Amino acid sequence: MGRMRNAKIRFNSPVILIFVMICTGAFLCDSFTAGRANDLLFSVYRSSPLDLLAYIRMIGHVFGHADWEHLSGNMVMLLLLGPLLEEKYGGRILAKVMLLTALTTGLLQIMLFPHTALLGASGIVYAFIILSSMTDMKKGGIPLTFLLIAGIYLGGQVYQGIFTDDHTANLIHVAGGVIGGICGYRI
Repeated sequence: MGRMRNAKIRFNSPVILIFVMICTGAFLCDSFTAGRANDLLFSVYRSSPLDLLAYIRMIGHVFGHADWEHLSGNMVMLLLLGPLLEEKYGGRILAKVMLLTALTTGLLQIMLFPHTALLGASGIVYAFIILSSMTDMKKGGIPLTFLLIAGIYLGGQVYQGIFTDDHTANLIHVAGGVIGGICGYRI
């Protein structure tokens, strides 16, 4: 009981906490602008290469979310997995994984789905899910947890992408998972 009285709140995972704050700020900004902020800054879609905001959206789409359920679902997963990954790999590497995921998923969206917009941190969430299942790759062999997670999460996304029309960016989720797998193997 004595320890709880003197307990202090720690800013334990700066990269993840700052990311969550930016996403929350973007959500509030979008709410106050009746969806205009997501259209201008926090979703990626094909536009003119002369549009300077297109380059901001290439990364900024990971901060935007369609509604509270979308935001809270992604943030809970990031707050669950992110601090463990940040502690293991460090903030700089984790930020690079996040940036690589944002750029890759943004480019894929523009190239493969020119008539739709993408927003949300789901690609990063999937990268983290796969990356977290690979944290002991240096011990030799392929972790069974990695195979199971890849089968369940990524297999499920492939299935949903083929057999359902739920307006979910299944390919982007798979791309995030692949990035997490590549990064987990390389770092």
